[in-house]
Amino acid sequence: MSLIFGNLAVVGQTPGTTADSVSAVAPAIPADTVPPRKKGLINRIISYFDDSNKPPSHKKFDISFLGGPSYSSSTNFEIAVIAAGLYKSRYDSLTPRSNISIFTEVSVIGMFNVGVRGSHIFPGDHMRINYDGNFTRFPSYFWGIGFDSESNDGNKGKYTLFESAIKAEFIWKLGRNVFLGPAFTFNYSQAGDVRKPELWRGERLKQLNYGAGLVFSLDTRDDAENPYKGLHFQLSNRYYPTFLGNRRYFYTGEVTLGIYHRFWESGVWALQAHGAISGKDTPWSMLPTIDASGAVRGYYEGRYRDRNEADIVLELRQKVWRRNGIVLWGGVAAVFDHPSEITGRRLLPTYGIGYRWEFKKRVNVRVDFGIGRHSTAFNVSINEAF
Repeated sequence: MSLIFGNLAVVGQTPGTTADSVSAVAPAIPADTVPPRKKGLINRIISYFDDSNKPPSHKKFDISFLGGPSYSSSTNFEIAVIAAGLYKSRYDSLTPRSNISIFTEVSVIGMFNVGVRGSHIFPGDHMRINYDGNFTRFPSYFWGIGFDSESNDGNKGKYTLFESAIKAEFIWKLGRNVFLGPAFTFNYSQAGDVRKPELWRGERLKQLNYGAGLVFSLDTRDDAENPYKGLHFQLSNRYYPTFLGNRRYFYTGEVTLGIYHRFWESGVWALQAHGAISGKDTPWSMLPTIDASGAVRGYYEGRYRDRNEADIVLELRQKVWRRNGIVLWGGVAAVFDHPSEITGRRLLPTYGIGYRWEFKKRVNVRVDFGIGRHSTAFNVSINEAF
């Protein structure tokens, strides 16, 4: 799902002083003094955007309230509102910025999504808490499970996804740029108004799952949301045993490698390789999808899913003029039950072009047009794809 943001801002005004004002300790104001004109709403908004990407002040919490229309190929036209905050738990060179976003999306197809996500970084960066929670109602389509079913356009069937999901990671610093800690997951998913129940292969349409595992991270990026240089390697797993309340035992695992390099002052290339695995009893709602990594664009959200997923994407990011930039990307993805199934016929290409506008320092609004296999997708959101 996607977000685009216009700003809702109010700028305070200082009233002028009339010409007949007098003071015992100051000279009278000349009669030709003209009080400053109050700015209209449009000018206030323009002034806010002009100032929004200035170097951040040292106030403890920098918050922006954003809202406006958006469009994506999956959700159609929508209205999105977000409160986005940046802050530091301590002002020193060892503590990166923490961030939090509270968001709401409502679309013309009846999609509703509300949630919160962010990362809290403790003083000295000795510990991080990453979290993501949301509640969603999403009228969508389902093509089945596995490439052969999902690549058949005739399998397209309507359903409505109801989902409530919470993910949290508590990671401690072990050494320079190295983190390790526990991770927890809660997921409730229900497929309602199903038109083609046979696509679920007899699986329960309502799923409730609890998981716990570990996360290992090596992170040398100069900025987590919009890196210009550095490396990010993360390995995580989740186990869903029956004693936690799951109907059956299964597991999931994920690995991500991102490399970022600034090849000149205004240009960055970013490479991400990503893979995900799951056990044979993993329910449909918890299976890896090609778009879960954020890098693969050009496909309907959640269409391709299976027990395993892999993708690799190279993106070139170039500032063009002032706060405007463009990106070009290309890559390939696959979903499969066994690695022997990865053949040329099953590869899912992704490539496209995007526009970037720097809303705040190191925070971009992005517009992407992606092209896939017999598929295109348009998306407007905030922050880089990976």
